[in-house]
Amino acid sequence: MKKIFNILLLLALALTVQANVTATIDSIQMVVGEQTRLHLSATVKEGQKVVFPQWKAQQQLTPGIEIVDLPVTDTIAASDGFITITQHLTLTAWEDSLYYIPQLKVKVNGKEELSKSLALKVLTVEVDTLHPNQYFGPRDVQDNPFLWAEWAKVLWLTFLLIVLYVLGWLAYIRLKSKKPITLKVRIRKIIPPHQKALSSIQGLKQEVPAMADSLSAKTYYTQLTDILRTYMQERFGFNAMEMTSAEIIERIEGSDEKEVKLQELATLLQTADLVKFAKYTAGMSENDRNLMSAIDFINQTKQENVPTEERIEPTVTEQEKQTMRMRLSLKWAVTLLVIAAAALTGYVCWLLFELRG
Repeated sequence: MKKIFNILLLLALALTVQANVTATIDSIQMVVGEQTRLHLSATVKEGQKVVFPQWKAQQQLTPGIEIVDLPVTDTIAASDGFITITQHLTLTAWEDSLYYIPQLKVKVNGKEELSKSLALKVLTVEVDTLHPNQYFGPRDVQDNPFLWAEWAKVLWLTFLLIVLYVLGWLAYIRLKSKKPITLKVRIRKIIPPHQKALSSIQGLKQEVPAMADSLSAKTYYTQLTDILRTYMQERFGFNAMEMTSAEIIERIEGSDEKEVKLQELATLLQTADLVKFAKYTAGMSENDRNLMSAIDFINQTKQENVPTEERIEPTVTEQEKQTMRMRLSLKWAVTLLVIAAAALTGYVCWLLFELRG
């Protein structure tokens, strides 16, 4: 019977366990118009139904104390299967007084539980009654006047920035209007003197295959000696076109050409002089022999391994040099102006941000 009694006692105690309901306030003292928060908490077993009082915004919790906005509720786990549910209220008051906050009711599983009562002291703002003229109420949003001292730096820098952009644009237009001077190295093909002479003699053979009269013979020898004189002028470097036949032979004898058959060359030049100036008529065999003498002379005196190309470096006039220096100066000017304008733009933007702040 004793054991049965103890079991029944424990069951009765378990059924009569009450929820723990508490109420706290962040500050028990504040100035008129300030706000504080009241926290109404209930610690219950999980599964129990908790119902807090329902409040509305600007509703009075007690006469003189106003609830600012709708309450906020949160839940945290406690221990041993208990949880704590808390309702947070934001309070304010508009008159100085000591306010009594009565016990607040919380329903747990349909049963009302009461928190402890609280007190809130609201203080008034001190007012200087001795100097009522020095009291100023709340001010409207002010429209601050424009102060030149604050904006002078920004305005001057902005003006300088515009000048930099204009100068940069003008320099860029001037740079684009002047076409760059392109210096190109030309490669000119060189035909060696002996090749040109032999080619001309081959053409002469085709044009005048036979000398029919004295006039054609004169033309033939004139062209043949002109070819030889041109070759000598390019090969030996003396003005053979303005020299007599004797002077040419004498000049070649004084050169380093030891194996040249000057007798055949002298005969060719002497025959040419007779045909051109003394109306001498040469035979076909003599014409052919003189032609072969000219070819032999060219082959004997030709230079081997002669360059076939000539590199012609470009020449720059003083005016072109001045134009190139001006273009380089314009490029540097445009570059420096762009860098300065970009840096100044960033600085002006930073100043505007500081002024707005």
